[in-house]
Amino acid sequence: MRLTLLAVGRLRPALREVADDYLTRLGRYARVEEREVKEASRAPTIEVGQRDEHEALAAKLPEGSRLVALDGGGRPWSSEELARRLDDWRLAARPVTFVIGGSHGLAPALLARADDRWSLGRLTLPHELARVVVVEQLYRGFTILRGEPYHK
Repeated sequence: MRLTLLAVGRLRPALREVADDYLTRLGRYARVEEREVKEASRAPTIEVGQRDEHEALAAKLPEGSRLVALDGGGRPWSSEELARRLDDWRLAARPVTFVIGGSHGLAPALLARADDRWSLGRLTLPHELARVVVVEQLYRGFTILRGEPYHK
C-alpha cells in the first residue's frame, strides 16, 4: 500500500523526531512518503494564504490518489474505524494521500475535492502536532489489522 502525507509547513526538531519514529514503524506495513509545502504565513489575508497553500498542495498531490483531508469539520474516526478504512483502501489498491493544512486549515476548494474528511476530534491542535497524531494513528491502525500488541 502506498501512503502520502502532504502537509503545510515543516516540523520542529522535537516533533520531527517523533514523526520519524512512527514513519519508520509504519514503513513495515506500507510505503510512506512525506511531502511538505511552505506555509503562507506572510499572506495579507487568511483567504489569500489558504489559496496560496492550496495551489502548492495541489501541485504536489500524487495523481490518482484517494484524497483524505484533515479537517475539523470532518468525521471523527476511532482507531478501529481507521483500521477498517486502511484495509478497504489496501484492497482497492489505490494510493491514499492525507492532506494537513496550515494554521488556518485547508482551502474550501481542496476540501471540496477530498474523497474523505477526517477530524481528529473537537480539540484544536497545532498543525504540526496533528501530523504526528496522524502518523501515530496510521501505525496504530495497521497494528490493529495485524493483531499486534501495540494497540491496547
